[in-house]
Amino acid sequence: MTSELPEMRASDSERERVAELLRDALSEGRIDMDEFDTRLDATYKARTRGELQPLVADLPAAGSTADLSPAGSSDTVEGAGRFATWIGRGRATSRAALSFWGGFNRKGTWTVGRRFHAFTMMGGGQIDLREARFEEREATIRCFALMGGIHVVVPPDMDVTVRGFSLMGGFGESGESTEMSPGSPRVIITGFALMGGVGVERKMRSVEKRRLKEERKKAELEKDRLRKELD
Repeated sequence: MTSELPEMRASDSERERVAELLRDALSEGRIDMDEFDTRLDATYKARTRGELQPLVADLPAAGSTADLSPAGSSDTVEGAGRFATWIGRGRATSRAALSFWGGFNRKGTWTVGRRFHAFTMMGGGQIDLREARFEEREATIRCFALMGGIHVVVPPDMDVTVRGFSLMGGFGESGESTEMSPGSPRVIITGFALMGGVGVERKMRSVEKRRLKEERKKAELEKDRLRKELD
């Protein structure tokens, strides 16, 4: 994308790159959550490149040709999509989570280590990978639940393998998967559940739900317009 063509229609991939820049800015503390939500909402409503550029123009190196250019530059992996910037985001911010008669939560923008251990006894925990970064391309998450439960949430297009087992409990996956993104990290979820459970759920990101909602709204408005014309 170039600034000389501000009226050119924006593509879905360009909106996703702007959304990724905003997520980075949020994780680095450059913008707060309210501003992030406002800009993200404007991102998915933007119709032209000119509407996208101001949303990242005040961020470091954002709004430049490299940041909003098609995938394939030195900063991205061709065909990697939204996962291109998820790999190699520095040292892990968390490598373990424990709970005894309580709970733990790992969600939002955090960096998953190459090995992550989760343990709960007579309690529960949630590990949400939908907005997470990854220290390396492959990550192994070992979950151990004793008379408790661990809920792992992943996006539909992430490469996930579930290998755990259970005794008087459950260890499994739910939700519909889509075609795996070429740039997806490979996540292996293994472990053991005794009189408890470990559940892996495929669930859309909030930004994708918002985008689909906007698309449905636009479709309904278009249908209403066509009905009026026919009447």
